[in-house]
Amino acid sequence: MFTADPVTILLSVVVILFLAYVYNKRQDKYKNFPPGPKPWPIIGNMLSVDMKKPHKTFIELSKTYGPVIGVQMGMQKMVALCGYDAVKDALINHAEEFSDRPRAPILNKMQRENGLVFTNGETWKVMRRFALSTLRDYGMGKRTIEDKISEEAEFLVQTIKSHGGKPFNNQTIINAAVANIIVCILLSRRFEYEDPTIQKLMRLVNENVRLLGSPTVRLYNSFPFLVGFLPGGHKKMDENRLQIQNFIRATFTEQRKELDVNDQRNLVDTFLAKQQEGKPESTQYFHDDNLTALVANLFAAGMETTSTTLRWGLLVMMKYPNIQNKVQEEIEKVIGTAQPRLEHRKQMPYTDAVVHEILRYGDIAPGSVPHATSQDVTFRGYFIPKGTTVIPVLSSVLREKSYFEKPYEFYPEHFLDSKGNFKKVDAFIPFSVGKRSCAGETLAKMELFLFFTTLLQHFTFQAPPGAELDLTPALGATNSPLPYEICAIPRT
Repeated sequence: MFTADPVTILLSVVVILFLAYVYNKRQDKYKNFPPGPKPWPIIGNMLSVDMKKPHKTFIELSKTYGPVIGVQMGMQKMVALCGYDAVKDALINHAEEFSDRPRAPILNKMQRENGLVFTNGETWKVMRRFALSTLRDYGMGKRTIEDKISEEAEFLVQTIKSHGGKPFNNQTIINAAVANIIVCILLSRRFEYEDPTIQKLMRLVNENVRLLGSPTVRLYNSFPFLVGFLPGGHKKMDENRLQIQNFIRATFTEQRKELDVNDQRNLVDTFLAKQQEGKPESTQYFHDDNLTALVANLFAAGMETTSTTLRWGLLVMMKYPNIQNKVQEEIEKVIGTAQPRLEHRKQMPYTDAVVHEILRYGDIAPGSVPHATSQDVTFRGYFIPKGTTVIPVLSSVLREKSYFEKPYEFYPEHFLDSKGNFKKVDAFIPFSVGKRSCAGETLAKMELFLFFTTLLQHFTFQAPPGAELDLTPALGATNSPLPYEICAIPRT
């Protein structure tokens, strides 16, 4: 018969009491936490959440638990916000309390508290201030960058014409065209679409965006100590990150050699000049690691989401040729054969409505970029502790029936009044709102209007014979179209 010795019994009791103490303290911390499904031990609600498209689960849960939902992924409790009122309340009315980013393991591994998108505190404030001012200085919202976009749109037109109306996949060339705009601001140059450097960078960024939304990476974020040593998307993302960073570092190392602080040509030059100012923040914030991460953030954000939106736009034009015809009629009426300019937008309410509807319907960032509470906060009667991950489910806002009559259909009339004039809709927030809203929103809107109108001015887009057009989004951190081929018929 087995008999435990007194020391073993004592240690077992101590361990049990300690675990009970930790559990009770944890429960005290989450008293009055937002309501949600009851979690299982250790795995939380992971079995009931769609790991490929978690925003869909959150929207369903909101029908039972309301707009502020508490869920648990692994051992981590988080909050999902559904509907315009709740998202606006958090990100606008409680902007400071919801202004942080969570320290997700995959992001910590890749960014290490550098750059713009995933940083917090003073580093984030300095980098955002620098990014916004420098983007403005190098043309965001100005005529100079408008000229660059129009020029790039013409390069894109000529490349599309080379296909002679035959089917082709437009992803690479649209990615490259849009990437050239942010590259112009960052480095004062453009790449030919077939250039192996830009092809490689685009492939790495696109793959990381896809992997970031994969179930294996979501699992790694919940259980890094269990999954970290296994092969999977998290390791591939890290390999891709290193390749992107090596390119960026090699590029600004060369620019540093020829830097003239009195003749700054682009964002990288301006950052390098900041390093030489000799101020405390020059070494504290304007160091090479921050530059590397900032350029990577701006390149990825400036390329991926805008090009994805454009690809959605061409796909739905093929799907709804009557809408494409109306846009082309307005282009003929207002612009004719002249080069599209931003000043035309006010005279083109239908086209403007179509571009807005592409952004809404495409639902590019369904779960936004996650936020975190910067302090303990009582929100709508619930207690949310400091450091809690918060998901503003933008998909629930862009699909909200009280603001959009046909939320799951492509319907440009969402943005038109009874007289056919363009109208704004409060719940149209594809770039999010508040302190963490997209820094490149103005640039993205410029690109979308100019690229879209230029393409529809020159071509009618059709599906290849016999092809079925699938509007189901692909797997990834963003909602991108599934791969498709397109026929661009030149307009005479």
